[in-house]
Amino acid sequence: MGWSIRVRRTDSLEVTVTGLDPDEYGLLHGRCLYDPACRDLDLGFTGPSAFRVNGSPARIRRFCSFLKAVEQFPPQVPSQIESCLSNYLRPGAVLTLNGSDLDLGSRSHIMGVLNVTPDSFSDGGRFNDAGSAVRHVREMAAAGADIIDIGGESTRPGSTQLHENDELRRIIPVIEQVTRENSVPVSVDTYKATVARAALKAGASMVNDISGLRFSADMAMVVADHGAAVVIMHIKGTPQNMQKDPVYTDVIGEIRDWLEDGIAIALKAGIDRNRILIDPGIGFGKTLEHNLIILNRLSEFRALGCPIVLGTSRKRFIGTVLDIPVPELRIEGTAATVALGIQQGAHILRVHDVAYMTRVARMTDAILRQAPVHQAPNHK
Repeated sequence: MGWSIRVRRTDSLEVTVTGLDPDEYGLLHGRCLYDPACRDLDLGFTGPSAFRVNGSPARIRRFCSFLKAVEQFPPQVPSQIESCLSNYLRPGAVLTLNGSDLDLGSRSHIMGVLNVTPDSFSDGGRFNDAGSAVRHVREMAAAGADIIDIGGESTRPGSTQLHENDELRRIIPVIEQVTRENSVPVSVDTYKATVARAALKAGASMVNDISGLRFSADMAMVVADHGAAVVIMHIKGTPQNMQKDPVYTDVIGEIRDWLEDGIAIALKAGIDRNRILIDPGIGFGKTLEHNLIILNRLSEFRALGCPIVLGTSRKRFIGTVLDIPVPELRIEGTAATVALGIQQGAHILRVHDVAYMTRVARMTDAILRQAPVHQAPNHK
């Protein structure tokens, strides 16, 4: 299969298919020029191997029925268009974590960041001991966090890898105490299978893997064995080298393919599809331009059929755009990315400033959904 499919919303839905071979392209072009069934379509041939079609979901599905009737045209193309379209239009799954049902289609959800590290880019050293970490979790839960993401190793650009014993020593006591005292679900931010296994036993119910299940061969199996959820994130390279001149030919297409492969790894290991989430990995092997393109075209990842997690909070690209070197002062820039991310289809926003971003999410939801304003969760 050499072709790929892109779905996005402009004034209407637009489906673009690229990578057809010359025979497939010529066959379709000839049929569409003369077939009355195509006369009312907004259909364009955009090069020697690509075409696009605009319209309502019903009109695009009718076009797929037409494609299936074209002899010698690969039936996988219209079938894949229909699958991508259904995924794109899917409102969101219900994600069950630690007994809590998170209806990701009803509103935007907030994932609060807890770095139990001395060297994270934004808040390193603030929550090193279990006492301060647990107090911060209480504050985030009270402010509206739906999930707490706990990490023990900094993955900022240029960071050094931490031994798993040190990572476990930092996070396990915190996870145990947090899950004893609060109903808020806990995610563990790690790419090591041994750390994930211990964290899930300690009470975590989600693994947030920056490597997209690539760095640790057993990670997918660990997640499956515990019936946990997983966030498959895109990264180009490793934290040590990811920001050394990252280059893409097609940043959205390459990230989409990486995430699709990660979903396949998860499914093969036995992870339920309803427990798989994706994250395009803002700042992980991307330039400023790459990050802005991802935010502008985030909705295209909806065609993969998994809820989208977006992590832009306080990141360097915001500081570059706004000329703000101090991460803690990037609240307004983060708010802009959160609002746009929600408009583009993000289901979960991973943030440091939970109280502020919960309000941003509630306001954005009210505008986009034109529905009654939800109340923040009450985690005791």
